[in-house]
Amino acid sequence: MSPGKQATEPETAVVAAGVRLEKMHRRVRLSRLALFTAIAAGPVALGVAVVSGPTTVAAVPKTKPTTLRATSAATDPSGYAQLFLGAWLRSSADAAATAQARLAQSLAPDVELPDRAADAQDGQARLESVTAVRRAQHEAGRWWVTVAAQYADASVRYFVVPVAAAGDGGSFTVTGTPGVVAAPGRAEVTTSPYGVSVPQGELSSTVGQFFDAHLAGAGEVERYLAPGVRLSAVSPAPYSAVTVRHRGDRSTSVPTAPS
Repeated sequence: MSPGKQATEPETAVVAAGVRLEKMHRRVRLSRLALFTAIAAGPVALGVAVVSGPTTVAAVPKTKPTTLRATSAATDPSGYAQLFLGAWLRSSADAAATAQARLAQSLAPDVELPDRAADAQDGQARLESVTAVRRAQHEAGRWWVTVAAQYADASVRYFVVPVAAAGDGGSFTVTGTPGVVAAPGRAEVTTSPYGVSVPQGELSSTVGQFFDAHLAGAGEVERYLAPGVRLSAVSPAPYSAVTVRHRGDRSTSVPTAPS
């Protein structure tokens, strides 16, 4: 091999090595540039995704308000009729400014006050109390309430009071003048649920002692109770003593004297 040719081969090897080294440097620079670009583009891409990305909002269903309405089955105009009749019977057309007259007129604005002059001629005693004893619904929202009026001479008169109720059952009004009616009929007494005869002896004596402790405060109630049963004595005791009376073959405990 000629000396010239030997000198050219090392130079060629050096040039080739330099080219390869340059390529490696270029690859490293490109890799770094791609890495920095990815790092720089990461927050921007995240920001774009947050700002411009589709937003899904779950629709909250509207809650309808709950309305509580009293049904016709729960409507009871008895108390209203009782209150009105008490004020109406204690008022007079000649004294419309009294408290009772104003109360009656507020409960029934279209109903005239009673004429007390007629009652004075009949010698009507003073009114003691009024009690609603029966109600009957004759059509939707319309009631007839029977109210008992007890007077100072122990006499009792019965009045029927017409009452109208609002659709929701929350308000009432008296629609007409109370009218005197006959007393309600007396219901037949059903047979007693106690079908076992208790003869006079230890059992009836124990029953009397139990009621004596329960109602009159004589002794402890617990001694007469079955295991596990809890029953407190009435306090304060409404009676001073209880005796057992026998009706035929059956015993009944009857309080004999108020305390």
